[in-house]
Amino acid sequence: MFVALNKYGHAFLLGLQSNLVYRFNFAVRGFFSLFHLAVVFILWGAAFAGAPSIGGFSFGQTLTYFLVMLVMQFFVGAFNEDYQISEEIRNGLINQFLLKPINYFLYRFSIFLAARLVTGVLILLPLLIAVPLLRNYLVLPHDWWRLALGVPAMALSAIIQFSIAYCFGLLTFWFLEIQGFVILSMAVESLLGGQMFPLDLLPAGVFRVAQFLPFYYQTYFPVAIFTGRLNDIGLIWQGLGIQLAWVLIFLVFNQLLWVRGLRRHTAVGG
Repeated sequence: MFVALNKYGHAFLLGLQSNLVYRFNFAVRGFFSLFHLAVVFILWGAAFAGAPSIGGFSFGQTLTYFLVMLVMQFFVGAFNEDYQISEEIRNGLINQFLLKPINYFLYRFSIFLAARLVTGVLILLPLLIAVPLLRNYLVLPHDWWRLALGVPAMALSAIIQFSIAYCFGLLTFWFLEIQGFVILSMAVESLLGGQMFPLDLLPAGVFRVAQFLPFYYQTYFPVAIFTGRLNDIGLIWQGLGIQLAWVLIFLVFNQLLWVRGLRRHTAVGG
């Protein structure tokens, strides 16, 4: 066990060093996200102009939701892991992992965690600007149990995000170009992951169906816990169970893709 921790700990440090090299790029991306937040403020401000609440939530609660959603994406979002995996398969760099006692999933996940640590810390910089400007609008619940349930939901969300990206990356074993799959996935995630609007604004039947899909648990679920859009502890525990089930499903499915993909792989380059 200690050998494995040491092995993937080195991969984590390697990923940390690699991402720190591009820290300026991540910081710029974080500051540009302030423009996204400004658009959200303007659009939803106009939507709330004629109504004190929408879906039972005030403008402040909705704005808080999008701010926490923005931060959550930097902490758990898989930005380009699928393309990195695809590139390693196409260029033959993956061959080196076939000859060593290294689990490729854990190796890539270690690097993913390092990248999310860097982007998560850097997003705090623009928050130093945004939060003072928006403090009169932000509404966060003060229930401490939300932290105890939200952090595990956030961790499971990160695994789901990475697993989906890993899945699309492995499709390179069958397809030369995966960009179409990734773009389609991003569109579905934006819609059913709550990035475009809070999912509880959907019709009740559609929202109920969405609660059983993995996209619901990528970002919306932990954000809804932290911001008070989910208040029923029983439903939150049920959600954590479904979220854990999706994690296990993706782990099994990705292992199946890896085994099947290696049968088609021709070891050249690397």
